[in-house]
Amino acid sequence: MPIKSRAVVIPRRNTVELRTVQVLDPRPGDVLVRTAYTSISAGTERMLLDGRMPHPALLFPVVPGYETVGQVVQVGAKAPQELLGQWVYVGGARCFRGVNPAWGGQSEYISAEADRVVPLGAIDPATGVILALAATALHGVNVGQIQPTDRVLVLGQGIVGQLAARIARLQGAQHVAVADRVGVRLQVARADQVIDVTRESLDEAIGEANINLLIEATGSMPALAGALPLLANHGRVLLLGYYDHIDIPYAPLFMREAQVLVAREWAFGPDGDLPRVRDLIATGALDVSGLLTHRVPLERIQAAYRLAFEDPSCLKLVVEWPQGLAE
Repeated sequence: MPIKSRAVVIPRRNTVELRTVQVLDPRPGDVLVRTAYTSISAGTERMLLDGRMPHPALLFPVVPGYETVGQVVQVGAKAPQELLGQWVYVGGARCFRGVNPAWGGQSEYISAEADRVVPLGAIDPATGVILALAATALHGVNVGQIQPTDRVLVLGQGIVGQLAARIARLQGAQHVAVADRVGVRLQVARADQVIDVTRESLDEAIGEANINLLIEATGSMPALAGALPLLANHGRVLLLGYYDHIDIPYAPLFMREAQVLVAREWAFGPDGDLPRVRDLIATGALDVSGLLTHRVPLERIQAAYRLAFEDPSCLKLVVEWPQGLAE
């Protein structure tokens, strides 16, 4: 019999509700996870609510979310039995009846393939919600191929930009600069140079020291276009946001024979970006302190979405799911 589960549902544009949905029984190779924490992706979930997510993801009603942490409460016969009781990260699931999973993570119960859950080990469970975007940042910086002589500029100090800057430093870049216009974000940034563009222009701040790797993490084409003249010859531009269209001037790229690099999400698998970034956090090599800025109970989910979308001080929000006895 399908399992009844409370879930966040977007039934139509610009509407967020809590509903009871049906979760399909785990298959032999699956595990069933009871959710304790989720988060809200300001980029992806905003596109869903705006009705801008491409087909087939945008088929209302949808269960959003790909940042879920919970405990394994049931293990299929062909799944590793040692997963039972473990705290794990789940990057969404397609386990619902009568509702579209896009990406299906904001549900009280989730049934997922055992090989797609990531045990958290020594990481504090709530911190596990950061794994998805940390893995995205790690994957992107890897695409950028940091060299020891590189000077890196990260545009935007939202959560992905914060993580990308920290990972670029970790990977040995000679100099990492970050830029944003929101003071509270800059206060928690970790970089060799922190630039408040409301007080100082990028040209003035960077000066003659050209940039080898420009990481765009604002989602803004005008911001990227304004920074292109700072590139060194043979510089690289890494697009680490998500864009409806790419619209940038060609001349600065042509004159510098620059490369434009595009990074998707993380790579899955036991040696993929998720377990790698988990281990970096667990050992302290990747410092994520200061990045989980807000906590909101599930019952205030509409307020949580407004906070995640509208408050620039909200880097990463943790939605806390009830952990009492099941109703």
